[in-house]
Amino acid sequence: MDFMNTVKGWIGALTEVGLMLIALGVVAGLLVPPDKVPFLGGVTKNLVTFVTDLSTGGLVGLIVLGFLLWLISNRKMA
Repeated sequence: MDFMNTVKGWIGALTEVGLMLIALGVVAGLLVPPDKVPFLGGVTKNLVTFVTDLSTGGLVGLIVLGFLLWLISNRKMA
């Protein structure tokens, strides 16, 4: 069981880093022109596309959005 807790901790840490990189990409995309930020420039465009795809999905998009929000909000900080 200790192994599973270790793996869950690693996955949680990687998820936190991923969410922080997304936030950094959004801020960098708003403050600096996208062509000046080599790795994080397209984050805002991708997020807008993602939200647009969810909104055209109707009820399925709403369910997926609710599931994603549930996944993010149920994170326990170590």
